[in-house]
Amino acid sequence: MKMRKILGVSAALALAVSSTLASAKEVSIGYVDGWSDSVATTNVAAEVIRQKLGYDVKLQAVAAGIMWQGVATGKLDMMLSAWLPVTHGEYMTKNKDNVVNYGSNFKDAKIGLIVPEYVKAKSIEDLKTDDSFKKKIVGIDAGSGVMIKTDQAIKDYGLDGYKLQASSGAGMIAELTRAYPKEQSIAVTGWVPHWMFAKWKLKFLEDPKGVYGAAETVDSIGSKELATKAPEVVDFLKKFQWASKDEIGEVMLAIQDGAKPEAAAKDWVAKHPDRVKEWTGK
Repeated sequence: MKMRKILGVSAALALAVSSTLASAKEVSIGYVDGWSDSVATTNVAAEVIRQKLGYDVKLQAVAAGIMWQGVATGKLDMMLSAWLPVTHGEYMTKNKDNVVNYGSNFKDAKIGLIVPEYVKAKSIEDLKTDDSFKKKIVGIDAGSGVMIKTDQAIKDYGLDGYKLQASSGAGMIAELTRAYPKEQSIAVTGWVPHWMFAKWKLKFLEDPKGVYGAAETVDSIGSKELATKAPEVVDFLKKFQWASKDEIGEVMLAIQDGAKPEAAAKDWVAKHPDRVKEWTGK
């Protein structure tokens, strides 16, 4: 009887230790809920980390500044939504001693003026002589970075008479939705990665004056403690990178069309085992 009690206590202790170790394999990721690329990338990465690396993953929707602060202070383990070197340059300068950059998960991120591929215009300069745009550029939220740059582009390219119509992300998409099937000329402010590139055939107007700046990257940033806490996750972050705007666009479009982000991520991971293996070796 005594031996049974001892064995029982030992088993209970072993179970408790096992439970503690299991719960210790948890990481947190901060993301910005209003950014479709942030939602898609974060959910796919989380699904891979759960399935292939055996970690519990906690997702935390926060504002960009709080996301950076969370990783820098260790309250968040990582983020996959750092636009560098310009958009989040100030955040990186402020926190560079307290975070680790594990590389880009998306290259060639950029902002600019976007038009359907069927229009003849190739450059922003072409808008000066193309009357089909009716001297209108459809924008998003007033005061956003791409809107400020577009005001500058109208001046620098001498687009006399052009008006930048402030709207919202949804409003801009609504205008594009109406114009595209009729093959009407329309120019909108936008960026990549964005799901609209997966839905329609679009192109950036060339910007020879460089008003919108060079392409950026979206980087994966970890806390100082992450390498010790979750070395397998760090190995994954170093390899995790979207191959193209179309690849991430597949996930973003599924979410836009009504799928829950976690479900869209699970579906993508199930359909692309070879890509997941490239990132994890599993």
